[in-house]
Amino acid sequence: MATSVRTELTDVALIGAGIMSATLGAILRRLEPDASITVVERLEDAAGESSGPWNNAGTGHAGLCELFYTPQLPDGSIDVAKAIRVNEQFQVSRQFWAYAVQNGLLRRPRDFVHPIPHVSFVRGAAGVDYLRRRHQALAGNPMFGGMEFITEFGEFAARLPAMAAGRNPAIPVALDWAQHGTDVDFGALTGQLIDYGTRHGSAALFGHEVRSLHRASDGGWILDLRNRRTGETRRLKAAFVFLGAGGATLGLLQRSGIPEARGYGGFPISGVFLRSGADRLTAGHRAKVYGAPAAGAPSTTAPHLDARTVNGAASLLFGPFAGWSPRFLKHGRLTDLPRSVRAGNARSLVSAGFRERALVGYLLGQLRRTHGARVDALREFLPHAQDADWQEIRAGQRVQVIRAGRLEFDTTIVSAADGSLAGLLGASPGASTAVPAMLEVLQRCFPAKFPAWRTVLTEMVPSLGTRLADQPALFEQVWEWGSRQLQLT
Repeated sequence: MATSVRTELTDVALIGAGIMSATLGAILRRLEPDASITVVERLEDAAGESSGPWNNAGTGHAGLCELFYTPQLPDGSIDVAKAIRVNEQFQVSRQFWAYAVQNGLLRRPRDFVHPIPHVSFVRGAAGVDYLRRRHQALAGNPMFGGMEFITEFGEFAARLPAMAAGRNPAIPVALDWAQHGTDVDFGALTGQLIDYGTRHGSAALFGHEVRSLHRASDGGWILDLRNRRTGETRRLKAAFVFLGAGGATLGLLQRSGIPEARGYGGFPISGVFLRSGADRLTAGHRAKVYGAPAAGAPSTTAPHLDARTVNGAASLLFGPFAGWSPRFLKHGRLTDLPRSVRAGNARSLVSAGFRERALVGYLLGQLRRTHGARVDALREFLPHAQDADWQEIRAGQRVQVIRAGRLEFDTTIVSAADGSLAGLLGASPGASTAVPAMLEVLQRCFPAKFPAWRTVLTEMVPSLGTRLADQPALFEQVWEWGSRQLQLT
């Protein structure tokens, strides 16, 4: 005789225990203290995929140094709109983290955030000219105030001695130096936010996988779960579901059947980094330094040499080098990509493949790279780099959004018309903009409640609804408060 599965009720189900679900869960816990919130994670710990510290570069993306956010237009001008937009989003996250420390949601800021300069780096006369014009285009914005444009080789060597050693001083170099950048361990941050939720009544089901997701007959959603350790099944009924499952979000959106998810596809790209913990190297490089993408390469593959602090230990990380796997998660299945192809997105996927022939060629070339070839690329940043000092690590799996035959590199929020379900797709700038992304989810999915929440949300994010680029006095105020709370002064 078959045993019926008892249906457990929850107000909110958060699928995936990464930075997005952790952030949304913490915000909702403050807004709705009595709500029942359940986090469902297929792995045994939080932040096991893209939010883990070695699955991303840890850059608190604020548009300070990423040259792919400031492209040169055909007329020679520099488009800084995306850099400003990303910085505005990061400021929202930074304010929430400061509030979270001040109010006990986060206990130890130095476990997850450290001050580190963010630096743009170019070589050659054309690169120097571009970086000078970029610096000038950003100089009037208060969020980019204090950035230094450096071309004198001696000053370059004083600030980045490991990068200057062995370099020909006759070849022009330039830096755009932002002293006020950050290194963020999003894994530690995620863990603290999840811990806050569970200490205040949220449930966390680790080792549980969503096997089915469908509408309940009387409203809400039914989620059938399987315990990956024991094989046991359980059922949740949730009034609201957020899909923050990284690469798995696309498949869950498709299974939900909401019409808003039709037409979306995904293309998985993995990353490989070189990592070193050698003391003589970490002592000579304390910055995150971004260069320009190689000709024909996707913008998000811009090489960068990052100082990292993870679990109190200093390391250097260089990359990314592209890899490929049909998995949509680092711990996913080889069938993830073929199973994502549906009648509604097949044409878009084929069209994107045709459009992105250059990207496919780039990926094939990257897959053929040896360890020695990767260290050769590193020598553009560290001329004296030695093969033996560096180990290869595989970073998190990213699934780039495909829609209308085009590959998109931003993050995208997909939500049901009635606001009962939302999911986040895409990879960049990702974790650094978790707070504004989750505020958008709340505004979309809870339009009746959002006005009443605004008072508390403004305590969390004092600049809520304001462009800091237009309010330099407010920016200075929230910046100093955030720096003090996060121990970044």
